[in-house]
Amino acid sequence: MSQTVADVMVGVLEQIGVKQIFGLIGDSLNPLADAIRRSDIEWIGVRHEEGAALGAAGQAKLTGHLAVCAGTTGPGSTHLVAGLYEAARDHAPVLALSGDMPRKLQGIDYIQTTKPELLFRDVALYTETISTPEQAPSVIHQAIAAAYAGRGVAHLTLPQDVIAAKTDVGPSSVATLKPRPEFAASDADIAAIARHIDQADSVVIMCGDGCHGAADILRALSDRLRAPLIHSVKGKDIMPYDDPRWMGGIGMIGTKPVYNAVMHCDLMLMVGTDYPYSNFLPGKGNVIQVDERPQVLGRRAPTVLGVAGSARPTLELLLDQVTPKSATRFWDKVTQERQKWDDMLDKQADPARSKDRIHPQAVARTVSDVASPDAVFVLDTGLNTLWSANWIRQSGAQRIIGSFNNAAVGTALGQANGVQALDRSRQVIALCGDGGFNMLMCEFLTAVHHKLPVKVVIFNNSAFGLITLEARSAALPAFREGIEFPNPDFAALARACGAHGFTARRPEELPTAISEAFAVEGPAIVDAVVVSDELPNVPHLELDMIEHFALAKIKEAVLAVTRG
Repeated sequence: MSQTVADVMVGVLEQIGVKQIFGLIGDSLNPLADAIRRSDIEWIGVRHEEGAALGAAGQAKLTGHLAVCAGTTGPGSTHLVAGLYEAARDHAPVLALSGDMPRKLQGIDYIQTTKPELLFRDVALYTETISTPEQAPSVIHQAIAAAYAGRGVAHLTLPQDVIAAKTDVGPSSVATLKPRPEFAASDADIAAIARHIDQADSVVIMCGDGCHGAADILRALSDRLRAPLIHSVKGKDIMPYDDPRWMGGIGMIGTKPVYNAVMHCDLMLMVGTDYPYSNFLPGKGNVIQVDERPQVLGRRAPTVLGVAGSARPTLELLLDQVTPKSATRFWDKVTQERQKWDDMLDKQADPARSKDRIHPQAVARTVSDVASPDAVFVLDTGLNTLWSANWIRQSGAQRIIGSFNNAAVGTALGQANGVQALDRSRQVIALCGDGGFNMLMCEFLTAVHHKLPVKVVIFNNSAFGLITLEARSAALPAFREGIEFPNPDFAALARACGAHGFTARRPEELPTAISEAFAVEGPAIVDAVVVSDELPNVPHLELDMIEHFALAKIKEAVLAVTRG
């Protein structure tokens, strides 16, 4: 039986389990909209197409399954691109659909003309135009297969006349469209890893995003080797914060005990991570890296052995081949240093630390303490990332996602909407800086419209805090004209949108504001007014950076006198 190309598209997406499509409707997408209306797929109409791409990215990051976004002709498609980098950089399978003008209007500089295949070439693993109805099923299959195989973005351009046309050619091989399976490293590589480990007195195991689902085997390996487990920020939520093996993060979103352990261990085993900051990794060639992606092996630190394999099956085979270690001196030292660091974090997070000012650490810790045991935290980019990632005490059943490779400001709310759409009964918390929230605050209306009960916590310091920190680290005074800005009353804004709004300006107001926001039905905003001069804990500070900060503060003082 013949059906429209749009029906073929929607039918395939239904068969592979797609539950929502995020987008904005325009005339070129009307045939697709009609097919969706007659399907079981929910249309999530966003306020900006970047929000659509972010919603799909959030879903795909959390689940590993294909998520879908759509934009109409010209600007509707160009708006998708920025958000799609979230999926591309964090290796999440997303299908992006671009409506396009009918074929008879192409090539004559018609209104809203773009070249979508050129536009999406950098962000997409696969980009193609469906040119004929007969071609559609094969191209749809190829796009989805590419998104799953490469764990990234696939893009299709949909001319209006083509997706409205009918075809007798139906989809085939739909059962092949699924996430890429795990695979174990070769026997020879596993034996080589075991030999290196047996020769080392002290081992550190670094766990990245690829270790999700491998918590039990990581614990067993840690116990056998007396090896501290450390994590990248994408791996933070793999285990509860209070697991004695789980020593903390690395880098700026990390701890000094972990930095010391990495720099002084005999061997570091990096598993499922392509951690980018080489200055926090060993430079003496004592690294073994295990990852599903052969192209990332050895590119961040001098590596003695690179092994292609998935974390869980590879570590399961490795466990039986390594010799147990009994010495605990290294383990005990890291554990003692970790306890001291945790005590410091607890003191900095105490709301009573100041009588009349809220410190950002207290906001993150209070959110963590009040959150549901299986909540999803979605972190925006900026200083708020450091506060959230360092002071959240995750349960092990909670998840933490963010813009960790793309590092884009303003992405948390859109991703949170996508995650919340998957399960409206699960608590989803977006932790945003005020600068990031301002960028796409329109997507809060998407949450209200579609009854997505996202809880938004805003670190309100009326500035781009991380940019200030970066300027000072380069010995430059903060460019206040470009960094500082006025904010609306975010709680009033929430109420104007038809949601709930709460404000905390003093430490004693913070626990109540967050608890009440998390308890109400529907979306809510907590406007947490925090100090603007708080500096993060730096696990490793070079002398020249200290000098740069001092010089920057002197310059700022001189500028203040000049302006005054």
